[in-house]
Amino acid sequence: MTIMTLLKREEWQQFVRDVDWAPSYVDEEAIYPEWHCGTGKVPREAWAKWEESYKVTYPEYVVGQREKEASAYAVKAALQRSDNFDNLDEGWKSATKMHFGGVALVESAAILGELKMARFGLNGAWRNMAAFGALDELRHSQVTTFFGHEFIAKDPQYDWTQKTFHTNNWVPIAARMLFDSIMISPNVVDMAIELPFTFETGFTNLQFIALSADALESGDVNFANMISSIQTDEARHSQQGGPTLEILVEHDPVRAQWVIDKSFWGSARLFSALTGPAMDYYTPLEHRRQSYREFMEEWIVDQFIRTIEDYGLKKPWYWDEFMNGLDTWHHGLHMGLWYWRPTLWWRPKAGVSKDERAWLTEKYPTWEKLYGDKWDVMIDNVNADNVEATLPETLPWLCSNCNLPCSIVTQSRSGIWRARDWELEYDGRKYHFCTNACRQIFWKDRDTVNHETLIDRFLAGQIQPMDVAGILGYMGLTPEVMGDDPDYEAWTRDYVGRPVSGLVTPTGVTAR
Repeated sequence: MTIMTLLKREEWQQFVRDVDWAPSYVDEEAIYPEWHCGTGKVPREAWAKWEESYKVTYPEYVVGQREKEASAYAVKAALQRSDNFDNLDEGWKSATKMHFGGVALVESAAILGELKMARFGLNGAWRNMAAFGALDELRHSQVTTFFGHEFIAKDPQYDWTQKTFHTNNWVPIAARMLFDSIMISPNVVDMAIELPFTFETGFTNLQFIALSADALESGDVNFANMISSIQTDEARHSQQGGPTLEILVEHDPVRAQWVIDKSFWGSARLFSALTGPAMDYYTPLEHRRQSYREFMEEWIVDQFIRTIEDYGLKKPWYWDEFMNGLDTWHHGLHMGLWYWRPTLWWRPKAGVSKDERAWLTEKYPTWEKLYGDKWDVMIDNVNADNVEATLPETLPWLCSNCNLPCSIVTQSRSGIWRARDWELEYDGRKYHFCTNACRQIFWKDRDTVNHETLIDRFLAGQIQPMDVAGILGYMGLTPEVMGDDPDYEAWTRDYVGRPVSGLVTPTGVTAR
């Protein structure tokens, strides 16, 4: 140790970060079992070439993390003495509630994923990097939970920061479907490609960097500071993905392509629900820097295609379907979230005033044609003091793969746009899917992670009583946290006095 302190960092760091040895008292398979490691067709010796570009020592790591913590909590402490939170738009607050509830405990799950790679990674440097990754995720879980907890006294919906993933709410069921499949169940080779490479390199950029920009525009310095601090850690431990993918592509490109394809699709589907509405509907119009599609094209699409092609891989087979979905997925999900607002722990803002609709139509030329008349019915009912008619009394089909509503519209040959239900019969049971891609992914991975949807549980009699009230109780929603639109008047006043386009009958569900 004394000698090492006299050496320059570059003289000893490479040695200590890549410590490995050949076991002599036990078979290597006992230490690195295939079902955890997943080396597959890759020769064991090939992993000796694993090399990440972002190298850090533990002393440097501690100093850096301490500075990040000090900065994040200093800003938080300063803002606690201000009225910053009280002045935030209710729509933007909903965006933060979605993030806190949807992310805080996912960071805890990521700790387990990183620890699995730290134990079963097939190279010493990889295991070393994953150990830092586990510390990163522990910090992320703590800082997100702590920041969200501060606001519980002001709004009980923030309590879902800590409880979301302990409930049977349909939103975290869908999130668990993705995160269990990329953090908990995979072997470490697949996990390094699904979690650090596909999810963290790509999609956390969208959630943490792009959403941070919207947060600053909306005046939420505290939230922007928190997620920016987290993203600096993601940039480091996400480097586990590239070298793993490089080795897998060399020896088993078919498997590499499949792992990329399915994890990208699942991530895109979930983020269309969690991030799309927050950007295009909840963020105040004057603070929107770009549309969700524009953010996706800038932060995800171009970078993703360029990156995988650099590794010799191709666009996923569903690429055209995905690109078309950037114009429709999150709009349909937003309408479903708003309609089923009593099942949420945030207040979904409809965001369809005349100015907002003009902006949506500018960004998405088909928006008015596909969604305008549906919102007109909602608007007419609200203006007729018939809010009850805009609340649910039936259940939507939920996709058996992504667990999100089957609300994706596509154009038929006749020119009519329809939301389709892709069916599949397997083992004596009929499954429903939102897209052909979800159906194909389910079929190939049908014997791995598959969570029962809320509909599956309802039809199995797990929810009692079998009505809307029973569903809300099953999901853990109490009246003080059940979601509702924060301001009906804000987006309906433009339409007062116009000819009524159509009313629907009341559902019998009491509006709060």
